[in-house]
Amino acid sequence: MNRHSIMDLASPDVKELVARSAIAVIPMGSTEQHGPHLPNGTDTFVAELIAMDVARELDALYVPFGPYGVTPIHADHPGTISLRRGTFEALLLDILEELTNMGIKTFVFVNWHEGNIPSMDAVAYSVQKRLGINIVSAQACYVAQRIYKELGGELTHGGGIETLGVLAYDPELVKVDRVTEPSRPVGAEELDEMRRSKEVYGFVTNVSELAHDGWYGNPHWAKMDLVKDFSMKVTAEIVVLVNGARRARAIAQNRK
Repeated sequence: MNRHSIMDLASPDVKELVARSAIAVIPMGSTEQHGPHLPNGTDTFVAELIAMDVARELDALYVPFGPYGVTPIHADHPGTISLRRGTFEALLLDILEELTNMGIKTFVFVNWHEGNIPSMDAVAYSVQKRLGINIVSAQACYVAQRIYKELGGELTHGGGIETLGVLAYDPELVKVDRVTEPSRPVGAEELDEMRRSKEVYGFVTNVSELAHDGWYGNPHWAKMDLVKDFSMKVTAEIVVLVNGARRARAIAQNRK
């Protein structure tokens, strides 16, 4: 039993945990193709793995969001199920309101899918003040990218870091024997760098613009010796950053 999951706990236990902590951790991912070698649930599986550890470290209530995210750019590949932004945001809003009514004061989003970010941010901006809550968004995929960059890890769709995350979740789901050299259109690397720019950026509406087969990167980079502490490393970084964000919010509120 996961002693922090709302799904595993009985109602009185949820009440006790909320009274003690008043924090909820919500994982977000997606169901989308990740090439021939990784499961369609990659983003959700890795988000849940890390979020469970974050919840334990924060003594928080773990609340699953569901397997689906906003991922229309992968729609042409079998195995992809994308939510409309309105659907995703309405579901998240309902969950936040219900948990706020239970006594949750701080929410930590743990996300592993870039396509969810605009909707996550939109909901957070719209409800934080209205509900009187504090929302902290942890982009776990970017945290992992920073941690493993010096070791040669790259955050690509179906590449090394995502393969490492699935190996940590369940190694039987990884089929690296199916990997062949990914085929990328001319200019794909420049296009990928442009869409992720923090300054001036455009938009990719079909993953085939980045890779003909819908994935790219080097899955073979993910070695088993990196697996054992993958979630621990990412979780530790997230917890430090979340606590820093909470302190900053508390200072701001005390100034009022």
